[in-house]
Amino acid sequence: MILDSFRLDGRVALVTGSSRGLGQGAAVALAEAGADIALIDRGDPAETIALVEAAGRRVHSVRRDLVGAAPADLASAVDEVVGELGRVDILVNNAGTIRRAPAAEYAAEDWTDVLSVNLDAVFHLSQAAGRHMIAQGHGRIINVASMLSFQGGILVPAYTASKHAVAGLTKALANEWAASGVTVNAIAPGYMATDNTAALRADTAREASIVSRIPAGRWGTPADLQGAFVFLASDAAAYVTGAIVPVDGGWLVR
Repeated sequence: MILDSFRLDGRVALVTGSSRGLGQGAAVALAEAGADIALIDRGDPAETIALVEAAGRRVHSVRRDLVGAAPADLASAVDEVVGELGRVDILVNNAGTIRRAPAAEYAAEDWTDVLSVNLDAVFHLSQAAGRHMIAQGHGRIINVASMLSFQGGILVPAYTASKHAVAGLTKALANEWAASGVTVNAIAPGYMATDNTAALRADTAREASIVSRIPAGRWGTPADLQGAFVFLASDAAAYVTGAIVPVDGGWLVR
């Protein structure tokens, strides 16, 4: 049955930035599809842990701050997950940060911090998890890209640069690892009602301008991404790799 190919029973999924928003939505969706869940977060993702356990799945939490995290620290986090849950089959690189300022005034520290979380950690976690996946002959890596993987944005030079780079890295790893049974794809969310967009949604004029350009006529929610996460993590997407999948309410085609 085709629906069986979407099941994730016996798989272990590692999700970053999982305490709320898109990461929490991804973790819950993958758990409901049958996967056990590992969480990497700088805080205590207690709510997400409770939701995963309510779905009847095992869960393990690893505390890491991705700002300035050393590659060895991220590799040890992956190794801890494998030690606790037995394997890693799915990696969702969701954690991200954004700092807003005009490019001419953009602080060097903000640039470094945004690239550290949004790009460096994505590569080093993918590298560490990818080694396990290649060895077992199966794996799914799902990066969270952005509309700003395609567009320039306003007042977010570091975020835009990082999300363009995530799209390129997705394609590069897909090329190298497809023959080993490891797919690497990205989801590009549109404008989502999360903490990262709180400032935009608080600006009445900007918020109205954004919604007026979204054909669906609303901001997205974490639930809007859950189907895409499950699909790309599943055997149903075994021949999908190197794709950047927009989930944007039609923003890009407007």
